[in-house]
Amino acid sequence: MTALDFQALAPHLTLTGGTLVVLLAVSFWRSRRTTLALTLLSLTAAFIALWPGLDAGPRAVTPLLMLDAYAAFFNGLFILIGAVTALLVHRYLQGRAGSQEEFHVLLLVATLGAMTLASAQHFAALLLGLEILSISLYAMVAYPEEDNPPLEAALKYLVLSGVGSTVMLFGMALIYHATGALGFAELAAFVATGDRADLWLTAGQVLFIIGIAFKLSLIPFHMWTPDVYQGAPAPVTGYLATVSKAAAFAVLLRFAVDARLLDLSGAGAVPVATLFAVIAVLSMVVGNVLALLQDSVKRLLAYSSIAHVGYLMIALLVLGVLPNEAMAVETALMFLAGYLAMTLAAFAVVSELSAAAVGERDRIAEYRGLFWRHPLLASVLTAALLSLAGIPLTAGFIAKFYLFAAGVEGALWGLLWAMIVGSAISIYYYLKIVFAMTVRGADAPAIPASFAGLATATVLGVVVLALGIYPTPLIELASDIAQGLRLTP
Repeated sequence: MTALDFQALAPHLTLTGGTLVVLLAVSFWRSRRTTLALTLLSLTAAFIALWPGLDAGPRAVTPLLMLDAYAAFFNGLFILIGAVTALLVHRYLQGRAGSQEEFHVLLLVATLGAMTLASAQHFAALLLGLEILSISLYAMVAYPEEDNPPLEAALKYLVLSGVGSTVMLFGMALIYHATGALGFAELAAFVATGDRADLWLTAGQVLFIIGIAFKLSLIPFHMWTPDVYQGAPAPVTGYLATVSKAAAFAVLLRFAVDARLLDLSGAGAVPVATLFAVIAVLSMVVGNVLALLQDSVKRLLAYSSIAHVGYLMIALLVLGVLPNEAMAVETALMFLAGYLAMTLAAFAVVSELSAAAVGERDRIAEYRGLFWRHPLLASVLTAALLSLAGIPLTAGFIAKFYLFAAGVEGALWGLLWAMIVGSAISIYYYLKIVFAMTVRGADAPAIPASFAGLATATVLGVVVLALGIYPTPLIELASDIAQGLRLTP
């Protein structure tokens, strides 16, 4: 490896070093505040290291990793979400029994796994990043130790994730059997010259898609996902709904671009694209319908996230039909940025309401009258919910507008109708929470809100509105990244 390779790896190396420092600090000196400070310092250093890494240029570091602007975009998002989660969990675990400092070590390791996924250009790196992320999440979901719901959620997530990894690994094996390649670009070369209709290749792609669908919690592979979201601590649920989903999609999008997975010019790609389309429609429609039946806010947001990942599949599917593939990548980046901001804002409020001084607040009835007791938290949650519904002047509107424009350009009419129907259904259950918060005379939870929690939620709420009112900087950034991504075999 050269000096430029190490420079390109600067964010990963910095975060790895920071994780070791936090681990050693926890081993010798137990202090929640010190551990939080070291965690935030490690994440900040990794974020700053993104710029030296970008200066090294788009660079393949070994056949496993591609360090480019695309990876840096996702890595920056993962680091920021990790910092927000660290702040939220510090408040959430306050006063709870059990070891708390180790949680921050797990959080840093999970973030490192997500960053590896964003940079992966080889099946080995994909599997390594996926397992680093997943194994850390198993333990994070199980916090705090004395409660049964988190432990049950962790066991269900272990089974769900294990099945997904197994199916995906089998798919990789079949793809290797058919092509003799494990690198994404090598697969593209086979697609250009080999037999795309090969039975083993098609079967491998289908199994790989099913494995990814498990990781993205797409219907009908969502299984226990709502149970996991409901049982996990609120800050961890927010991390699951954002980083876990975005990391899996980031590597899927790179795989689709580099390996020409959805190039419809060959016969072998048609079954793959059809499978994606069916899964997307089911996730959009069924996810929103099931959300109507929920009384738990976290379960409702779980089904909402399933539906939103279904929407996101439109950006993936237009890769195979648009003459300008950069538009599809730009659409995916715009939608993901908006989705991460509004979902994290919603869970920031849920986390603050579920702080240790009060206990878990998960029922919609427990949000009644929140506007009259905690107007700032209620306003942020309202902004996040309206954004998830796609109301104008929010990040969600811009995200769905991009998806709609890309879908029209690609003539994906069935998917667009599913998105319209799903979005219309979602307005009801989002407004159900907003209406509950505006009820006068209701008993809202009496919470001694923390400054850090209020500040974090407020900043996220402002970001949600800012991306909807003035999205130009994000549009320009997404366009530049999409144009720079390798879009030819």
